[in-house]
Amino acid sequence: MAVSTEAQTSDSLVAVVSGGASGIGAAAAAALRARGVRVAALDLKPEEVAADVVGIACDVSDDASVRAAVAEVVARFGRIDVLVNNAGIAAQGTVADNSDEEWLRVLDVNVVGMVRLARAALPHLRESPAAAIVNTCSIFALTGLPARVLYSASKGAIHSLTLAMATDHIREGIRVNAVAPGAVDTPWIARVLAKTEDPAASRAALNERHPSGRLARPEEVGEAIAFLALSATDTTGTVLPVDGGLHALRMQ
Repeated sequence: MAVSTEAQTSDSLVAVVSGGASGIGAAAAAALRARGVRVAALDLKPEEVAADVVGIACDVSDDASVRAAVAEVVARFGRIDVLVNNAGIAAQGTVADNSDEEWLRVLDVNVVGMVRLARAALPHLRESPAAAIVNTCSIFALTGLPARVLYSASKGAIHSLTLAMATDHIREGIRVNAVAPGAVDTPWIARVLAKTEDPAASRAALNERHPSGRLARPEEVGEAIAFLALSATDTTGTVLPVDGGLHALRMQ
């Protein structure tokens, strides 16, 4: 299953990154490009992707849109070697706070969206000598956080999805792993904090929640994704925390 580092970092490799216009997705695309990989970023706003990345319109909640986007990647580049399943949406509230419709909306994007994209990419990944899938999970799949039950449940499903997919596809030479960030200093976090009564205090409290004393930077998560996609050639079925120690360390 393992291939040489040279083969993995050559300009021949092609990566697809969903949600690639901003935040973790943009950072993952940049990390892959820095390693010589050609990158297609699938996003609702393809015009906002970085200049050295090909932006392609895609709505992961729509199977026809996903299949059309994958077909466009293959038409442009001729292959797919790496899939970064990153597109997702957030949700807040306790189990009593969200309607059935909101549960279905979030699960459809966060979980079934990954299924749609992996399903469409699999025939092409099977042809790659260096095939890898990296899913964006969250440490909140394993660590309880107040008023995040829907989001946490969706990420828990991604954790299980990653392990099951890794089992199904290891003998096909396709590695499947995930990153599990804590809170990441993305534009979405900035918007959430801006809506609080005291944004500075809310940011300080969020920083303090992490043993490292700060939020992760998108670039740190992007580097972890690139590592799992390209360098960790004998690693599959792993969910890698990038969370400042939140999953395991207790400071008091």
